[in-house]
Amino acid sequence: MAVKPDGTPIWADAMFSDVEGAKSFYGDVLGWTFGEESTEFGNYTQAYANGKAAAAVVPPMPGQEGQSQWCLYFASSDAGASAAKIRENGGEILMEPMAVGEFGSMCLARDPGGVVFGVWQPGTHKGFETEMDQHGAFCWSEIFTREPEKSDAFFPAVFGYGQQQMEDGEMDFRLYTLGADTMALGRMKMTSDFPPDIPPWINVYFNVPDCDDAVAKATKLGGVLRFGPMTSPFGRFAALSDPQGANFSVIDTGTTEGDMPKLSDVS
Repeated sequence: MAVKPDGTPIWADAMFSDVEGAKSFYGDVLGWTFGEESTEFGNYTQAYANGKAAAAVVPPMPGQEGQSQWCLYFASSDAGASAAKIRENGGEILMEPMAVGEFGSMCLARDPGGVVFGVWQPGTHKGFETEMDQHGAFCWSEIFTREPEKSDAFFPAVFGYGQQQMEDGEMDFRLYTLGADTMALGRMKMTSDFPPDIPPWINVYFNVPDCDDAVAKATKLGGVLRFGPMTSPFGRFAALSDPQGANFSVIDTGTTEGDMPKLSDVS
């Protein structure tokens, strides 16, 4: 497997008080199967889409109980150096760089606007094995923040992203890019439509063959529909919260509508 450039979304996991409930929910909605719990690493349990590593679920560590949420990790060739850049650019390290056996090294951090994310330096665990167009695979992510100027300064400084701004004046949306034309993730400004008690976060998208069917399964199992379904030039998608409160989105990339948005480079 090719080495992923620094800043590439490389892995996602979430803590759940009810891990078995999470496995049942995502197994039905995304078609995931699950491996054995890794007791050596806090009962970390990997999820698979068609036999390929797609994400992971884990119970909270003592003292970290709270609302569940997905965490996106960005690739790093040196987790220690990335942690230093995070600090230099006003971010906060929530968990210092640490080795996870032979699998790799990680740290957890927060940007100056409050967005929590992870850094992963691969060892034997190279991150997502799934292809983005595969059922159940991670396929996109977006930063939702009330302080976009902070994220726009921070993430490119840490990971070397280029930036492209959507010219549509109805929303403040920006792409972070790797190289000339590789889209890494999006950044969306949270408007007054978002309740003030909702903190900024990184929303992860998982690919499904039928968005409406996935929404129906999720809501039947206790999930909450937050937005959509809506068809866009990128696919038909919907935003959901699972029964334990973790936000995520589903998208059918094969169902599209409309023209791609115009983007302009940001110097």
